Amino acid sequence: MELRIVVADAQELLADGLRMRLADHPDLRIVDHVTTGLGLLEWLEQDTADVVLMDVSLPLMDGIDTTRAIRTRFPQVKVLAHSALTEIEYVNSMLIEGAAGYLLKGASKEELVLAIRTVMGGGRYLSEEAQRSVERGYTHTDKRMDGQYVGLTEREREVIRFIAQEKTNAEIAAALHVSEETVKSHRKHLMTKLNVRSTAGLVKYAVDRCWV
Repeated sequence: MELRIVVADAQELLADGLRMRLADHPDLRIVDHVTTGLGLLEWLEQDTADVVLMDVSLPLMDGIDTTRAIRTRFPQVKVLAHSALTEIEYVNSMLIEGAAGYLLKGASKEELVLAIRTVMGGGRYLSEEAQRSVERGYTHTDKRMDGQYVGLTEREREVIRFIAQEKTNAEIAAALHVSEETVKSHRKHLMTKLNVRSTAGLVKYAVDRCWV
């Protein structure tokens, strides 16, 4: 039986490379390539896929939020994260939001095929580095795979975007019509939730997820 695969990645060349890697496996067919999370959801409204190779860093709507939407709207579709990011917050978030596996970009052809077949067979596949991230867990927070997901609120997303744009606390407070103390509180909560120790860590998180 042919397995229909959609690649969700901003890079066209990556999709072409994946097609070449799967050329020796006629039952694994990449039927399309989309460049944004919103574009993927629109595609799934019109067509069918068995598995999505999902980059975490998609523009407009990142891979984590897109995976959450797929779990709700298209639960029959398997999501295999396909990313260069190995930090625990990305691996953990993708798995919690419904991804069946996490494969690192640059994996061998054999590992790519194994990962696809594993998730389509009902299993979970983690690249070695992704598995190590899960095993190491969070050093500074108590987030766990079997615990409650601590996601970002819409207000926290707004704050982190402003931080990544190098806005001061006063500027953020004015834009959101809140006090500077509220902004400082949001910063503190964000650093705890995202397991980072500095503003640079918050900026990196926003950039990695294409929020700015």
